[in-house]
Amino acid sequence: MPRVWHVPVHDATRVRDVRVAAEDAAARAGLDEQRRAACALVATELATNVVNHAKAGEVVVDVVDPAVLPEGRPGRAVQITALDHGPGIADVAGAFEDGFTTGGSLGAGLGTCRRIADAFGLHSEVGRGTVAVARVGPATAGLVPEQDPAHALGVHAGGVNVPFAGAQQSGDAWSWVRSGDRVTLMLADGLGHDAEAARASDAAVEELRHCARLPPAEMLQRLHTALSGTRGAAVAAAQLDTWTGRLRFAGIGNVTARLRDGGRWRTLLSRPGIVGAHRPRTVREDEADWTPGSLLILHTDGLPSRWTPPAGTGVPPADPAVTAAVAVRDAGSAARPVRDDTTVAVLANVPEASS
Repeated sequence: MPRVWHVPVHDATRVRDVRVAAEDAAARAGLDEQRRAACALVATELATNVVNHAKAGEVVVDVVDPAVLPEGRPGRAVQITALDHGPGIADVAGAFEDGFTTGGSLGAGLGTCRRIADAFGLHSEVGRGTVAVARVGPATAGLVPEQDPAHALGVHAGGVNVPFAGAQQSGDAWSWVRSGDRVTLMLADGLGHDAEAARASDAAVEELRHCARLPPAEMLQRLHTALSGTRGAAVAAAQLDTWTGRLRFAGIGNVTARLRDGGRWRTLLSRPGIVGAHRPRTVREDEADWTPGSLLILHTDGLPSRWTPPAGTGVPPADPAVTAAVAVRDAGSAARPVRDDTTVAVLANVPEASS
């Protein structure tokens, strides 16, 4: 069953735990020795930054789909996400300059982390904290030819999955698939937050890869059959046709979908039920236009159901995983403890220079 490593970082002793988690994830992702070393270096630097500058925070290590999706079954990457509620970075540009290092770290600096990772994103606000997201994939992951249609689609996806109470598995899972001009983002929330919940959501991810050509409502019907031997899950699927510029959405259960439509946020409606157990007789599909400024956020009930993305979310266009990480970071605090697995998955148009 896929593992998610969630490491609270409150002192220097936890830096080693983050490094070991990154090495373990890299081994499970099948990365070679050089890429494993890159994972270890990035993880060590990000964890040390949390200790030295925020005093406390957390690092989440996961194996994820790539942000730019070719057709077929692509190789997966290790994603290292650092989140804190610290003082923030006043000079973000300066933090990436060579020679700007964190005391007690390997001296690599964020600039080096950005160079050795396949993707690196940082969001920091003075007084609110910092999130940093790095992905390291196979040695060829950063060598996608410019003529590959995956780049021409201009659509990226990313997510952050935090298991409840330090569990080794999360009952949530997100993934996305591509079939020609269509890309589909799915988020599943297995009932509960234990290994059986993870089994249900993992089954949804596996079946998604076999039905990439189907529209969302038909996908949910296929997923219902695939999950019939599990506890069941809440599932939402959003499919973007990049040729027509139309987004279709269908959901069953309490996975929430928010679409930025012009200058406002619109909720895409799911039907009550449980995929694999209690599927409604009919599943409605919502449709909407997809424009260059559109942004789709799916989230499980680790975030409050009434949560609305704050102004400025994903502006300017950012790595969707960074947008997801900011939402996860802001959802939980000592005053508002999270009570379930928490996952946010984001679909966005991202200019190539920002990827």
